[in-house]
Amino acid sequence: MKKEIFQITTVFIGTIVGAGLASGQEITQFFSTYGLMGFTGLLICCLIYMVTCNLIVDISQKYSLSSYTELITKVGGGYFGKVTELFTSFFLISGAAIILAGSGALINQYFGVSKWLGIFIMAIVALVVLLNDTKGLIFVNSFIVPSLVLTIILIFTMYIIFFRHSISLDSLIRAREYKTYNFQGMWFLSALLYAGFNILSFTGVLVPLSKEIKNKRNFIYGIFLGAIILTIISLMINLLLTSNIPNIFKYEVPLLYIANHFKGPLEVLLLIIIWCEMFSTEISDIYSVGKTMEKKYNIPYKKCVCIILAIAIPISQLGFKRLITILYPLFGFVSVLFIIKIFIFKKNEVN
Repeated sequence: MKKEIFQITTVFIGTIVGAGLASGQEITQFFSTYGLMGFTGLLICCLIYMVTCNLIVDISQKYSLSSYTELITKVGGGYFGKVTELFTSFFLISGAAIILAGSGALINQYFGVSKWLGIFIMAIVALVVLLNDTKGLIFVNSFIVPSLVLTIILIFTMYIIFFRHSISLDSLIRAREYKTYNFQGMWFLSALLYAGFNILSFTGVLVPLSKEIKNKRNFIYGIFLGAIILTIISLMINLLLTSNIPNIFKYEVPLLYIANHFKGPLEVLLLIIIWCEMFSTEISDIYSVGKTMEKKYNIPYKKCVCIILAIAIPISQLGFKRLITILYPLFGFVSVLFIIKIFIFKKNEVN
């Protein structure tokens, strides 16, 4: 039982953290630039994760669903369902492309070598693991996620000890001044969009796993624990990033800039952890689309993986920061509509 809860917790965190959060780019764009309200936004995300994922597991197990497309068809149906299905598939493939771009940006920022090297390393290692199906997905997250959590806690603790003078209430409040558009309640909309695209991303893994792991209680415990741990490390990252505005705007990987304060082994450790966390989300995204293509089009899973990577590599050339800025808010909007559909479906089911 405890093993199942641990596996679900790590897969949840590993899938959502991804390239954007692990690098600090997502937190910067969706929370840090809103100052103090960014912290409130992260807490709201935690609540949305818990409630919505609980409903998704319930629907998936009740109707024996095995892919995110089946869930979307069941909940949305009609024109909306088809559009959401198309957007979700495109989002997951784009997510894989964003992570490839993130790997390139990470390697380029630290070593000064071509981004192509980072992209191809990620693609090749992902291909090897994905050919092992679900076992590869769970195994990778089971050791990467605990390493990420411990590293973030270590960096946060050391920053508080050695650089606490840079953290002040005044600097957290003034962070809002650097947001080019910041109307009343924008921070809340930003939190909704962020939670939305993360849930849509996790749905691709959540639905197939709900068919394999039948114990709903363990599933929900794993999701709740994952949401709490994810929120805690996100709050830590947000505090570090908000305290370093506007310096972090110069970098595609803002969290690596924070680690640069310490130099040496700790910076290298974070570099490795960020890359590994990007990798865990890469295989989650490709696994989700691959399983759906296998079921819907009767294409062998391994062939699907190769096709997805072949599509993702050219998209990654648009650039890491640009892809996050453009695609995430768009998919977040579609995801929020999908979440509303889930609540309406459950309400009608009860009535």
